[in-house]
Order: sequence, then C-alpha cells, then structure tokens
Amino acid sequence: MGGTQEIETEELESAIADDGPQLAICLVSGGMDSCVTAAIANDENDELAFLHVSYGQRTEKREREAFEALADHFGVKSRLVISLEHLAKIGGSSLTDDRIPITKANLSAAGIPSSYVPFRNAHLLAAAVSWGEVINATSIYIGAVAEDSSGYPDCRPEFYDAFQKVLDIGTKPETHITIETPVIGMRKSEIVQRGIELGAPLHLTWSCYQESELACGNCDSCALRLRAFREAGTVDPIPYMLDSNRFAY
Repeated sequence: MGGTQEIETEELESAIADDGPQLAICLVSGGMDSCVTAAIANDENDELAFLHVSYGQRTEKREREAFEALADHFGVKSRLVISLEHLAKIGGSSLTDDRIPITKANLSAAGIPSSYVPFRNAHLLAAAVSWGEVINATSIYIGAVAEDSSGYPDCRPEFYDAFQKVLDIGTKPETHITIETPVIGMRKSEIVQRGIELGAPLHLTWSCYQESELACGNCDSCALRLRAFREAGTVDPIPYMLDSNRFAY
C-alpha cells in the first residue's frame, strides 16, 4: 500500500510540474541554426530567455547585433550576454586566433576543421545550466546540427545525451532541466525550410566566420548556409561579397 501511494504521489507531482509554465533558455549565437531553434522553442514553450556567449571570435560584434535583433523579434525580455574570453586565450581555433587562417570551404573535406573551438559547446551548456537553475528554466535549447559532427565532435547527439546525465547529477534535486536539440537530425536545407514554415527571421541572422559587413561566401559556414538555401529552393536573404557565391555550392 505504502509503495503504491508513493508512486501515485510521484506521478501527481510530475503531472503538476508538467502543467506549470515552461521557461526555455535558448543559446542564440545569431546564426541560422540558433534562429530556427529559437523559433521552435518559441512554438513549444510559454516563455523564452536568450543566452549569448562571446568568446573572442572574429565576428563577435556582428553576432551580438544579430542576437539582439533576434531577441527583439521574439520579444524576449530576459537576456544574458556573457564572455568566455578564456577560450580565445586557450586558442587552437581560426575563429579566435588571427594567426590561424580561416580555411576556404571544402564541404567534402574530412577531419576537424580549423574553425573548431575546443570543447566550446560544453562551456556554453555549463553557463546555460547555471543560469537555468537560478531562473527555474525547464529546458535549454541549442542549435547543434549533426550534419557538422564529422568536423565538430561536440555537435554529435551522444555528446548531448552524456551532458544531460552530467546536468541531472550535478544540479539540485529540485532542478529538472532538459537539453533540447530540435534541429540536430536535420539537414541544413531542412532547417531553412522549417524556419520558413515558422516565420523565423532568417534575414536577421549572421553565419560568416570571417566578415561582418558582407558575408565572405568562402568559409565553411557560408558554404553550408548557401548550399542549404539553394537546396531549399530559396535565396539567402543576407548580403554576400560576391553574389555569384550564392550558387557556388
């Protein structure tokens, strides 16, 4: 009898928790994937909080502008911008070290590209979890895409499964936060299509690794983005240095 009552009580408490307001933290870099992820989170939750991380990347200022524009679009009042400048001091990435050139796009290349920031997503998630405990968030959304996982080891689904276990073990007993990766299994073109379906403001996003005024069209991020829009049958709304780059991938 006692065991049955305990189970029923746990189920009731779980049901009450599920019926409560859903507050989602969205990690928003300002790029296309995080924009569409935010649109999905907006569709699935009652309230959003946006987290942006600067870590000494080349286009840091431009990404911050995109973040603020996206937060304005979604009407997000709770915003947190933090600096993880130690990632730039650690180095090892062309995104944070001017001595390492940005590699020209080669979408068929194998191996880890120079733009990989060592273990970056673990740092981002850790910050989000800390904030989530304070503001009683129910979930953390991150726009990781497994299509990139051959280059970025911290974009693989198993990485997020493992981090969920770390979150569950390393937080207060009353903390119940889930890590959501809604676009992780999509192709980039599918992300574009989903964004269009949801009315995501893709024109406000910035993905270029190298330039801040006109996208270079030559880095891996630009190439993946341009190919995605082409495969989705639509035109990328942001400006590029050479318009011919829109059809180069």
